[in-house]
Amino acid sequence: MVTRRIEHLLLMMVLVLSFSPMYGQSDEQKELEAKRARLQEEIRQINSMLSKQQKERQNVVTEVEDLNQKIRVRQELIRVTNRQANLLNRQVNNNMKKIGDLREELEALKENYAETVRQSYRSKSRQNRLMFLLSSQDFFQAYKRLQYMKQYADYRKEQGESIKEKTIELQDLNKALIVQRKEKENLVAENKKEQTALEKERREQQTLIASIRKKESQYTSQINKKQEETRAIDRQIERLIREAIAESNKKAGKSTSNVTFALTPEAKVIANNFAANKGKLIWPVAKGVKSKGYGEYSDPVYPAVKNFNNGVIIATDRGEKARAVFNGEVSAIIAVPGANKAVQVRHGNYISTYYNLGRIYVKKGQKVSAKAELGEIFTSPSSGKTELKFFLYRDANRLNPEDWIYRM
Repeated sequence: MVTRRIEHLLLMMVLVLSFSPMYGQSDEQKELEAKRARLQEEIRQINSMLSKQQKERQNVVTEVEDLNQKIRVRQELIRVTNRQANLLNRQVNNNMKKIGDLREELEALKENYAETVRQSYRSKSRQNRLMFLLSSQDFFQAYKRLQYMKQYADYRKEQGESIKEKTIELQDLNKALIVQRKEKENLVAENKKEQTALEKERREQQTLIASIRKKESQYTSQINKKQEETRAIDRQIERLIREAIAESNKKAGKSTSNVTFALTPEAKVIANNFAANKGKLIWPVAKGVKSKGYGEYSDPVYPAVKNFNNGVIIATDRGEKARAVFNGEVSAIIAVPGANKAVQVRHGNYISTYYNLGRIYVKKGQKVSAKAELGEIFTSPSSGKTELKFFLYRDANRLNPEDWIYRM
């Protein structure tokens, strides 16, 4: 009996361990589903914003950028949906194998139980059990036989319960399998739909690029204008950061030639808290989508032409406000000649910059908290686009905001 119980315990342990991967896959499926939902919402926002912008005049540069953004997000959505379908396929295959194993195990349990019942039937009479006890040579043997009979009855009960549990487990797995197959069918159908939309957008892209190349001088002029504006913004931002560092060091009695902030104890706490929230900072807008990421990128029409973005560009709706990503102090209000305004917020030795504001709500030296509105984001009358350009620095060193903002 002890041996049988040990075998039973070992069997249960094996079953528990065999199901552990399923829970891991379930967590992965939830993560993929959340990412797919975010991408679908991003596409919805892009389409909504583009629909509003079509009422305004657009230049060729923004048309290409908008179309590229849609294609990029759509491609990522297709990749995520494919991963979900593949994961579900593995889960379906695993469940089918487990169902086969459980059926074999259930058949073995039923045969074992049937044999136990037959043995019990052959010795079921009360007289047989009584004679079994009375034929004992001494009291100790009688006691042992009584214990054996009790253990035998318990074993029969355990077998019955085990059969019941395995039957329920098998039924649950069958139900899960039906749900998973349906989910997979839905994902495959959705992917076909997204592929069709992607092919349509690629055809639009090819047509647009072909038309642009016929007007190369116009496109080049617009690109040059945007590049010069970007360089002017970058120079202004970096100049003001160097001035802020020099001013801070002068107050602390340090050399103004240093390229790092001299921090007070209070500023150190803010900086440490800011650093501890890397990857968890709120978005600088209440709602929006990243239209251009940090770093080098190729021109969509002439891939050999390279550009570099020192921050990220976030597209949002008309009238949206820029908001502080963390507690800090307004260190500068920037007004680039011929361009729009910007606000710089200092968080210890970190500086966040919010550019392309039409109206400013704060003043230099003002303390602000996370989510505090800094100003209204400007809407271009020529393109109809409402975009915030967000930059992040540690002292005078550029940082990639995508590493700091939550799920950017």
